[in-house]
Amino acid sequence: MTMTRFTFPGHDGGQLAARLDMPDGPHLATALFAHCFTCSKDIPAARRIAGRLAAMGIAVLRFDFTGLGHSEGEFENTTFTTNVQDLQAACAELETRGLAPSLLIGHSLGGAAVLKAANTLPNIKAVVTIGAPFDPEHVTHTFGAKIDDIKRDGVAEVSLAGRPFRISSDFLSDVAGEKLTTAIKDLNAALLVLHAPMDQTVSIDNASNIFVAAKHPKSFVTLDDADHLLTRAQDAEYAADVISSWVSRYLDLQRPAPPESTPEGILRVSEADPAGFLQDIQSGPHHVLADEPTAYGGANKGLTPYGLLSAGLGACTSMTIRMYARRKQWPLAHVSVDITHDKVHSEDASADSKTKIDSFTRTITLKGDLDDAQRARLLEIADRCPVHQTLERSNHIDTKLADS
Repeated sequence: MTMTRFTFPGHDGGQLAARLDMPDGPHLATALFAHCFTCSKDIPAARRIAGRLAAMGIAVLRFDFTGLGHSEGEFENTTFTTNVQDLQAACAELETRGLAPSLLIGHSLGGAAVLKAANTLPNIKAVVTIGAPFDPEHVTHTFGAKIDDIKRDGVAEVSLAGRPFRISSDFLSDVAGEKLTTAIKDLNAALLVLHAPMDQTVSIDNASNIFVAAKHPKSFVTLDDADHLLTRAQDAEYAADVISSWVSRYLDLQRPAPPESTPEGILRVSEADPAGFLQDIQSGPHHVLADEPTAYGGANKGLTPYGLLSAGLGACTSMTIRMYARRKQWPLAHVSVDITHDKVHSEDASADSKTKIDSFTRTITLKGDLDDAQRARLLEIADRCPVHQTLERSNHIDTKLADS
């Protein structure tokens, strides 16, 4: 993906720091991401989700709310209402760039903000919340005994996640008077609620209340034992997987036809975990993972590279057999293909030679009322699989029928 950093004026005219991740291929849609309370646009979960969506063709704008991250302004002068206004300003900035968003994603209090803002923004078709509170005032429970100091002095310093923040009485008053029930009920977009049952910051009943208040279409997916910030890579990865799959149902992500010279378009492989071997593989709207077994330093979260190669051979073989049987109107009820791969010594090399070639053994199972001649013909047709022909130019492939 291509990344651009810029600033745009927020609710009070101060410059907000933004990052726009653009797809390397066709731009199919745009998402606007709102980060969690006192966080920034660059937290790992936000980066992970943005990267996955960009690989699908969805541009993602992330920005720091006023007074946070690299944005201008004083945090103590902000409220939940100003967060919503900053979101509206971000949407306006995207519109000026010809990138009007159709997807909103909000994490924690950012989730509450996108629920509040959604119906004020044009073209929004889908909304995703991650660990969001149903009542914005919920965030004040993290202030503890400092609430009395804030009310008495008008502003007080609060320690949140080990960092000091100055919170004003205006913030307390604003969240106390803010209720989301009407905004959620009137939401004119599909809604996905992601929440972890063990979330110690925003309890799971918040997700239940949001889900119940919303109209269909709506979906709820549990994040299992993830923490509030999705700090574990696998939790952020799972959230990204769910969002990327879910959103394709509600956004028009049809890609333009690729040129005839590249009939399958571009398949992109990128690192998902530089500390290990996990890889993101994206081809149009389709996504898979590749990895190595734990014994080889991987996390075993996806097929190995040779597993993917074998999968290509098996899938192409099954498709080729099915196409032929369908054209002949033969009673083929089901086909499956088992592939094993190994390195073997070349036939023209001695046993102690280092020269080896790749050998694929393909076991085909054909079900249906087929006679021996039909089964034999389908076995021959398997060798016409284009992937088979590609591999056999330099490799050896053994093919056999399974016992019926």
